[in-house]
Amino acid sequence: MTNPGSSDVASAVEAGLAAARAYFDGDTASAALGIHLEEVGPGRAVLRMKVTPGMVNGHRIGHGGYVFLLADSAFACACNTHGPVTVAAGADIVFVTQVLEGDELVATAEERTRYGRSGVYDVTVRRGDEVVAEFRGRSRSLRS
Repeated sequence: MTNPGSSDVASAVEAGLAAARAYFDGDTASAALGIHLEEVGPGRAVLRMKVTPGMVNGHRIGHGGYVFLLADSAFACACNTHGPVTVAAGADIVFVTQVLEGDELVATAEERTRYGRSGVYDVTVRRGDEVVAEFRGRSRSLRS
């Protein structure tokens, strides 16, 4: 027996995922940096980026702004999987260790909670199995 509301829920989930994919497809900043969307699901996204020569600072380590941008892009994809246009209300990052030119970074965003038009998302940035940064973003859905 099928739940009468299950097709409505499935349609809403698919619409949200399509909205997140459309958001990422229009994200020219991420595209210009070679960031790729690997996975997207309800409240979740995984993005990948290679640290290029143009992303290192004067110490020859990866500039933290690029690590933040990768995490922020994963956060944006995850919080836009529910349909309404959603933006950052604030974010913090902890840099656990340095990244280097040539490193392949993967940012995994996970929804922690949504309440009203707001949400909290955590993003872990890894180089292989090693955590290089932890990011927490707070989202706000815009009124339509």
